[in-house]
Amino acid sequence: MFGPSHWGALVVFALGSVALVWWGRRQSPAAARLFGRVLGGLTAAIYLPVLVYGLVPFDARYSLPLHLTDLATVVTAYAWWSQRQWAFAVVYYWGLVLSVQALISPALTGPDFPHYRYLGFWSIHLLVVWAAIYLTWGRGMRPGWADYRRTVAISFGWAAVAFVVNGVVGANYGFVNGKPSTPSLLDVLGPWPWYLLVVAASVCGVWALMTWPWVRRAGEAKLSV
Repeated sequence: MFGPSHWGALVVFALGSVALVWWGRRQSPAAARLFGRVLGGLTAAIYLPVLVYGLVPFDARYSLPLHLTDLATVVTAYAWWSQRQWAFAVVYYWGLVLSVQALISPALTGPDFPHYRYLGFWSIHLLVVWAAIYLTWGRGMRPGWADYRRTVAISFGWAAVAFVVNGVVGANYGFVNGKPSTPSLLDVLGPWPWYLLVVAASVCGVWALMTWPWVRRAGEAKLSV
């Protein structure tokens, strides 16, 4: 962590973020749809071999697509492609809070750059966060309280499923049954299971703060009309 290949990925992330916002603000609706479909197809094309690679040889403890990254990548591909409000909102909350943690403290123990596992890991996580940045500040999409409630419900539903599956097969999908072996923010949030409560409360609070300014601004705009 924070070696040359990690810093290199973070530099690519920063430069890509600036470029996507700049480009998104200058696109016509037709160009944005085409661009989104290209990036959505690229996201799916990168994730599919990663998914297949994890399934062979199959081990229920590691092969099931139950990490939040798996679900976030699928939703991100659809958000890029369709630019639907619900998909954008989920990517906005997950990408800008949860996936950003993976950029800062990646739970990556495989080979370093330029191995395909390194490239697959970073490509997926960058595309998730980039989608949130592009759709929000490049294309002007905004979350609302209904989006907030929906994303919270989806997130708790995923955590419940992951927790049950982990208990049945002896896995740790989503790190809901234990902390990752690599350093992470969870290390300062207390032991299991208490850190789950801290994470849930913190995430819901941060997401609410990420929603309020947009809703407030939209309300002020309506009053000024």
